[in-house]
Amino acid sequence: MNTDQAVRTFTDFFRERGHRLITGSSLLPPPSDPVLFTTSGMHPLTPFLQGRPHPQGRRLVNLQRCLRTTDLDEIGDPTHLTVFEMLGSWSLGDYGHSQSLRWGYELLRDGFGIPQQRMHATVFGGYEQVGPDTESLRTWQELGLPVELTGEENWWSNGPVGPCGPDSEIFVWTGDAGTPPQGSPTTDPRWVEVWNHVHLRYRRYDDGSLTPLQQPGIDTGMGLERLVAVLQGHRSVYDTDLFEPWMRLLPPLWDLDEPSIRLVCDHLRSSIVVIGDGVRPSPTGRGYVLRRLTRRLLTTLWRDDPSRTLSDLPVELLQHTLDHFRQTGGADPVRDVLLDEERRFNTLLERGRRVLSRPEFEGPLSEGDYGYLHDTHGLPRELVVHLLNTR
Repeated sequence: MNTDQAVRTFTDFFRERGHRLITGSSLLPPPSDPVLFTTSGMHPLTPFLQGRPHPQGRRLVNLQRCLRTTDLDEIGDPTHLTVFEMLGSWSLGDYGHSQSLRWGYELLRDGFGIPQQRMHATVFGGYEQVGPDTESLRTWQELGLPVELTGEENWWSNGPVGPCGPDSEIFVWTGDAGTPPQGSPTTDPRWVEVWNHVHLRYRRYDDGSLTPLQQPGIDTGMGLERLVAVLQGHRSVYDTDLFEPWMRLLPPLWDLDEPSIRLVCDHLRSSIVVIGDGVRPSPTGRGYVLRRLTRRLLTTLWRDDPSRTLSDLPVELLQHTLDHFRQTGGADPVRDVLLDEERRFNTLLERGRRVLSRPEFEGPLSEGDYGYLHDTHGLPRELVVHLLNTR
C-alpha cells in the first residue's frame, strides 16, 4: 500500500462512519494563536475540543501537516522528521472511547491488513488523582489484544493546564517476519507505536486540580510516514515511497553518510514546505525557524566539501514536495528563496571567519565574547562554535 492509498483507506473508513472530512490547514496557525507552527493534528481543533460547536459536525477526520523543532537533534535517525503529516479522527462529545478503540482495531486489521497477533495496546494504569482506565482495558480484552498498563506514558495533556485525559496507544510488531512477537511495548523497541487514542475527560488548572469536562471528546492521531513504513515493511521512513525521489536523487548528487543524507533530505523538504506556506527567512519568529533549518543543512552539506550548492538540487524534488503537500505557486520561487539564503549564509560565514581571526578571539571565548559577536556582528552562538571547530 503506497502513501496515497493509506490516506484514502483511513479517510474513507471514517467517512463511512459519519465523519466529515475537513481540510488539513497549513503549518501556520491563525494570527490569534501564539504558537509559531501547527504541531499536531488536534492543534487547529483545540477550541472545538473544548466545547465550541464545529460547523461540520461532531465527527471529523483529516490529514494535517505539522512541524516540530523539539526533535531537531534526533533528525538523521530512521524515524524522526521535522515536517510530517498526522492522520486524525475526532469525536466532539459524540461517541465514546471504547467505540474509538474498536474502530481503530478494525481499521488496522481489516483496512490495513495488520494481523491481530502483531498488535499490542497500552493503557493508562492510574496514579494519585485518577484511577486506571478500566474502559479501555476491558475493550482490548474483549477484542483479544494483549494490553500493558503504564503510568504517565498513557496520560495526554497539551501543557500544564487545559484539556487532558488517559490515552491508549496501539503498537505494531516490526521484528523479522520469522520472529514471533516478544515482550511488550515498554520492553522491546520492535513494538512501534502507530496510533494514539486520547480520551479528553478532564481539565487541569494551575493548582494541579482536575475537573470533568462538560463535553468529553476523542482525539486520535497517527503519523502517516510511520504508518506507511510499517505497512511497507521498512524500518526507516526514508525507505518508503514518499521519500523515493529524495533517496534516489540525493545520494548520487552529494556523497554523505546515511545520517547526514537524512538530515539534508529532511531539512530541505521541511524548508520547501515552510516556504510553500508563505514563510520567508528572517532573524525572528517563523522566519528564524526556516533560517535555522537551511543553515543546519548547509553546514552539513559543506562540512566535507564547501563547493556543494543548492543550485544543483533537482527541480523534481521541489515539485514533488509541493505537489504532495498540495501547495501551489511552483518550484521556481521556492528555489529562489533557498539560493538567496545560501548566498546570505555564505557571506555570513566569510565575515565570521574574518572576525574570529582577530587576536582577541584566539583563546577560549567568554560569555561576553559570544554576546558581543552576536550583538555587534550578527553571529549566533551556534555559528561561532561551528566556525571555531572548523578553523
